[in-house]
Amino acid sequence: MVKSADRRPADDHAAAPATPRTPAPPRVAVIAHRKKTVGGGLDELRKLIAGYDVGDLLWYEVPKSKKAPKKVRQALKDGAELFFLWGGDGTVQRCVDALAGSDAAIAIVPAGTANLLARNLGIPEDLPEAVRIGFEGRRARLDLGKINGEHFAVMAGVGLDAEMIADADRGLKDRLGRLAYIWTGLRHVGGTVTPMKIKIDGNDWFEGDASCVLVGNVGTVTGGIDVFEDARYDDGWLEVGVSTAEGPIQWARTIGRMSAGNAEKSPFVRITRARKVSVKLRTPMAYELDGGARDEVKRITVKAVPQAVTVCLPDTPA
Repeated sequence: MVKSADRRPADDHAAAPATPRTPAPPRVAVIAHRKKTVGGGLDELRKLIAGYDVGDLLWYEVPKSKKAPKKVRQALKDGAELFFLWGGDGTVQRCVDALAGSDAAIAIVPAGTANLLARNLGIPEDLPEAVRIGFEGRRARLDLGKINGEHFAVMAGVGLDAEMIADADRGLKDRLGRLAYIWTGLRHVGGTVTPMKIKIDGNDWFEGDASCVLVGNVGTVTGGIDVFEDARYDDGWLEVGVSTAEGPIQWARTIGRMSAGNAEKSPFVRITRARKVSVKLRTPMAYELDGGARDEVKRITVKAVPQAVTVCLPDTPA
């Protein structure tokens, strides 16, 4: 009888090492605002994407940004792993809101008016380079903010900021481009202040008359002004600013400080950072997020959502 310890496998040759599998090419989705353009347009975008190793290409064009989330959800359901978002900050915001919490990677193609998120992340308004970054750039997790249940990547605001954006949305951006924000800003600097109360992480922070409250996830916000010099998109915090400036003279001084990168030194500005911001207004006011105007409210609540989405970035940090 042969003892079990003496048994040998019939084949003494070592098993051959497994051949490493080649990763399957990504399933790519394009969500495009068809009224926006950069470079050679959407035809060039399709050609550039086709030059890379791609699995299925899911292509969606929408006439307005509010139609984009439905297409994003459909693409996620169909297994899309890499999303190219073609449009301005409004389109990107709508898509990011639908992509928050997913494992998909986001490649931004800046084709809008301000392209503030792309500028803060170092993504150029250069179509071939934006596509290359989508396929070959580094991946990073991006914080988001969430205001009244909706995610944003750049900023949210109430008061003068929201009034400027609402006016710029009324066809001015199509006619004037980035100058629309300057024009509408000049129209609104004579506006009145509004009584409000602001809480930071549950603690009273400000009570009084103010003309604008801005919450930023990045440093460069409306009009391309560097308001929050120390902002980082991956630190889990939101930057908060309130302005008490009233009238053209005070606003001229305030904007001058902001343009010089010294917003916190203005006598009409307070800046801090928080994970949660609550604003209570005496009278209803419109608010905005990432350049998109929303309806009037008497309360807003803004929360930080750390590491919410994956974005494709240039190899060298902005």
